[in-house]
Amino acid sequence: MPSAHVALRSAIHDALVADAALTSALGGAHVYDEPPRNAAFPYVTLGEARIVDASADGGAVQEHQLTLHVWSRQGGHKQAHVVTGALLQALDDAPLSPTGHRLVNLRFSIADIRRESDGRTYHALVRFRAVTEPAS
Repeated sequence: MPSAHVALRSAIHDALVADAALTSALGGAHVYDEPPRNAAFPYVTLGEARIVDASADGGAVQEHQLTLHVWSRQGGHKQAHVVTGALLQALDDAPLSPTGHRLVNLRFSIADIRRESDGRTYHALVRFRAVTEPAS
């Protein structure tokens, strides 16, 4: 059985590449753990994570703080906002099934959208909080 974090990241990736609104906004299933060299914009990458033991009774409940990154180079902030909105629709309170674990909840926390120093790349950091426990 994969760890809760690995299983959750896999379930998130699968949900994102299967989401019609997100793939439409991205122009395809451009969701990567690590983007290929010269990846076409826009795309989403699975980013940083923080995992905290949230057990109250000796169980294996974990809280996950996850960051997804949106990368865009067209239409100013608009494209980054559209893709970020599609991420929120796809994941906020989504009924995912991470292998060997139960997702208690998955909630949007915060998004930060900004222009990078190159002046043409827009970057959104989209953060979610999830809680998992072992499957019964």
